[in-house]
Amino acid sequence: MIAILFIAFLIFLLIGIPIAFALGLSAMVYLLFSDIPLIVIPQKMYAGLDVFVLLSIPGFILAGNLMNAAGITQRIIAFCNALLGHIRGGLGLANVGASMLFGGISGTAIADTASIGSVMIPAMEKEGYDKGFSCAVTATSSTLGPIIPPSLPMIIAATLTGLSVGKLFIAGIIPGLLLGLGLLGLTYFISVKRKYPKKKRASWMTMAKSFYQAFWALMMTFLILFGIIGGVFTPTEASIMAVVYALAIGLLVYKELKWVQLPKIILDSAKMTASLMVLVGFANLFAWIMTVEEIPQMIASGLLGLTENKFLILLLINVLLLFVGAFMETIAALLILFPVLLGVALHVGVDPVQFAIIMVMNLVIGLTTPPVGVCLFVASSIGNISLEKISRAGFPFLLVSLIILLLVTYIPEISLFLPGLFYD
Repeated sequence: MIAILFIAFLIFLLIGIPIAFALGLSAMVYLLFSDIPLIVIPQKMYAGLDVFVLLSIPGFILAGNLMNAAGITQRIIAFCNALLGHIRGGLGLANVGASMLFGGISGTAIADTASIGSVMIPAMEKEGYDKGFSCAVTATSSTLGPIIPPSLPMIIAATLTGLSVGKLFIAGIIPGLLLGLGLLGLTYFISVKRKYPKKKRASWMTMAKSFYQAFWALMMTFLILFGIIGGVFTPTEASIMAVVYALAIGLLVYKELKWVQLPKIILDSAKMTASLMVLVGFANLFAWIMTVEEIPQMIASGLLGLTENKFLILLLINVLLLFVGAFMETIAALLILFPVLLGVALHVGVDPVQFAIIMVMNLVIGLTTPPVGVCLFVASSIGNISLEKISRAGFPFLLVSLIILLLVTYIPEISLFLPGLFYD
């Protein structure tokens, strides 16, 4: 029966069925062969969705879309250019810096790649940067989005473990900053080596003006983070506050958001939310079947049968997650594998908060890993470049990401210091 479940799932994926429906259809095939009543499908889907914190997801999605429509991308890029443009390879550095700041608003890697890339890739190419380099910087730095709070994958991880969303948000700050600094350092090194251009240093007045224009957008991240950490509101209430804030900034401060745009923005946000919730529901059904078949116990026994050494177990888990992340969407992989692997991690003494950060980092790095890294496809389509070229140009950035991942994996304090400071 286990073979039937996974063979059906792979067949549905190979014929091009979206992963959410592949999970649901393979689960239905299993139920039919097992002679289990199909009423289990809506029961388990509802059980997966009946989690209060999931109500925050539509709010954060809508807030991000509202801020995008308000012209936030251009303001953040202008601010980063004013700060970093005078350094060798300044546009590349601004690209990474914008992703660090924008990630705190979008919370998703794909949104970051599309929004930042549509502006920065053509601009970098126009200034004389290699197209492969421009696309690789954009795709790789977009992985900062799901690590720096607010983060949709972190919300999902919290619902699967019962951990505090605020604790996971704050645990991602130092790993996200480390990854950002690593990418900035590599971008500068390559830019100096290839003699990429630099601009004239911006005046203090220009810097101040660009900071003022970006200030209200950046404040949204602080509103969410410190509101949750300070106990002012729950993650769900924070998402609603973010929507109200985004509306006020877009309509009254930036004045680029128009009332006529709101119906489309709301509809797009509803579609994104619905697709995500369908995925959550079917993934819960799939996870229930795996639990019934004791697959988590089998995987745990298999890994622990190889070794009970904490460092080797974490290395094996990292390899598995990087492989899965290269082929499967982040949230789908998180829903299926997180409960399975968490038990193994806890058995060898890994803190659940640290493991959540390790899991999310692995899976988002997979988005930039060939052959099917989604962010690579988005960046390559914007830059009109082959996947082979962007993969080759992105290899050094992937290497830096893996080094930071290993540091986060084997130095618990990187992800646990701030939660311990604020929550313990």
